[in-house]
Amino acid sequence: MFELTEALKQEIQHAYKNWLSARDFKARRGQREMVAHIARGLCDPDVRLVAVEAGTGTGKTAAYCMASIPVARMLNKTVVIATATVALQEQVVFRDLPDLQLHSGMRFGFALAKGRRRYVCVKRLDDAVRPRDRQAAHLFEPTATDPTPLYQSMLESFSDGSWNGELDSWREGVDEAAWQQVTTDHRGCSNRRCAWFSQCPFFKARQELEGVDVVVANHDLVLADLSLGGGVVLPEPENCIYVFDEAHHLPDKTQSHFSARARLKGTISWFDQVNTVTGTMTQRFERPQYLVALATTLAAATAAAAESFSLLLSEVAQLQFTPRDESLATHRFPLGCVPVDLARACGDLLPALQQVESVLSRMEDKLDEVAAGDVDWPNRHETDDWLPVLGQLLARAEAVIAVLTDFAEAPALIDADGVAVMHARWVNQSGDDFEIISAPIEPGELLREVLWGRCHGAVCASATLTAAGRWDRFLERSGLGADAATLCIPSPFDYPKLVEFRVPSMSTDPRQADSHSIEIAGLMPKLLAQECSALVLFASWRQMRKVLELLPRKLADLLLVQGAAAKQALLDAHRLRVDGGEVSYLFGLASFAEGLDLPDDYCRHVIICKLPFAVPDDPVDQAVAEWAEHQGRNPFMEISVPDAALRLVQACGRLVRHEKDYGRITLLDRRFVTQRYGAVLKRSLPPYRFVFDDV
Repeated sequence: MFELTEALKQEIQHAYKNWLSARDFKARRGQREMVAHIARGLCDPDVRLVAVEAGTGTGKTAAYCMASIPVARMLNKTVVIATATVALQEQVVFRDLPDLQLHSGMRFGFALAKGRRRYVCVKRLDDAVRPRDRQAAHLFEPTATDPTPLYQSMLESFSDGSWNGELDSWREGVDEAAWQQVTTDHRGCSNRRCAWFSQCPFFKARQELEGVDVVVANHDLVLADLSLGGGVVLPEPENCIYVFDEAHHLPDKTQSHFSARARLKGTISWFDQVNTVTGTMTQRFERPQYLVALATTLAAATAAAAESFSLLLSEVAQLQFTPRDESLATHRFPLGCVPVDLARACGDLLPALQQVESVLSRMEDKLDEVAAGDVDWPNRHETDDWLPVLGQLLARAEAVIAVLTDFAEAPALIDADGVAVMHARWVNQSGDDFEIISAPIEPGELLREVLWGRCHGAVCASATLTAAGRWDRFLERSGLGADAATLCIPSPFDYPKLVEFRVPSMSTDPRQADSHSIEIAGLMPKLLAQECSALVLFASWRQMRKVLELLPRKLADLLLVQGAAAKQALLDAHRLRVDGGEVSYLFGLASFAEGLDLPDDYCRHVIICKLPFAVPDDPVDQAVAEWAEHQGRNPFMEISVPDAALRLVQACGRLVRHEKDYGRITLLDRRFVTQRYGAVLKRSLPPYRFVFDDV
């Protein structure tokens, strides 16, 4: 049994003092508390799981590193720092950890880990530049423009060493469809059999992980590794101490990662694709008898599956769909309960689809034998071309089987004992195609199973984990449970002095969307004129477009609107304007409410047009609320309000980025003042200088 010894305490304290002295920083009480809390929790075998809400300015990255790295080294474990975004991941790798290495006196090695799809597959890139009647073209949607010049430039840059093959280091933006054609996943990779293996950017990056003390990943990569059983890309969970930065994202990312979906009409078209690809492959190997027999079996299986899918498509088309926007409508199954006839139709599809999967798997096994030299086929050198393709076909088959199995086994109704329904289930209609979807509504259960119960220890850190000081919602959604060691550390900023939070006089209710948007448009010119810069946050595209239509033309040249260009391009243009002494206003939605670092004159005013409650027609949120109500709970006060509180805190957090920063926040939603839940939202915010105008 390991404990926090006096020697380890001294080591951590010494590193902290060195770092403060070298950087000419003063010790922060909250940061010291965070370091001690994490170290104690990780060293207590009855705890192991630690959650810290640390307000802006606490210095949480340095705190969790100085606490976890010495503990992990003492235990011979690896620290896996998982961020919510690639940008934050790179900040930790290229700024925070080198700073600690240089100034703290701690000795540790670290490496950056990204998913396989963030790296180019050099073989595919080479094939794309030199098309040779190969199979890969059948697997991808066509790109809007010919990507060959881009691929040629990438290959030349990779060959002369000016590009390392990583998407995020490519100097220009890459269209997603074009990138998908030159990257791969674990099913599409032939590993050491590939002629390009020694030059592979992914495997080179993976080699750098060997023996390091700290691996910096992101939430998506950790979840992908866990879904494969753990220890595939990252170290085994049992040998890890995980640190989840921006941990409030983890439940949603888990929910998304473990969802299953399949497009019905798209899958019918895919069956033709399967036969085309395997038929071409059979021809390339000069029609060996074994492969011909499998291709014949596969053709019969796909024909049967396509016929069954057509019947399922007809049945799904009879459902009643509710429009969500111009191009999307949804039919949701209350409490995740699928009608008996639909569940039976999904179950009837499984045998044919499982046969498709079985034949593809046997083809893959045979090509493995050919690649190993155990079977002599003509054009044997092409096996490494075809194995990744079969891997991708198999992955698609497995994904479709997963969602069909889920629908086939879904309950038809809730029994008297209220058996837990773990999934939201719905069908989306887009154009003439239908997509069936299943998503877990209790991500905490999944995390308990695949992560918390296996890892040696874990830290969840963020500026927003509680609502009105309560941990209930995060502990439930994350699966950490009541036994996790929790700590709330307020920001050291003097918020009453730095920030005015105003709710102005308004006559409309935000639930009356059109009239509320009209009033916002009327107030906006005067609000924007108060400061040299502003970030204006809207609840929906519809609301933003409506307000933009109503604004005076003379404001248009001062606005930078989400969707008009890439997010980073908008931010660069905004900074350039402000640096040049011009006024500049950013208009955006939820993705602009988090992760933006706009200190000082880059953002003097945050304008929030509506309280950030979840979109009312989101199928997962509807299912979560419905299930809570079924359990006798109050979904609005226990789920909707805490979630809105976290989003509101995040949005407000865009304003003050350091202790000398300042500005104003304006909320154009009187419900903050008039509704009972407004008090909960206010208690969740820092102690701003609140001003509520009379109506």
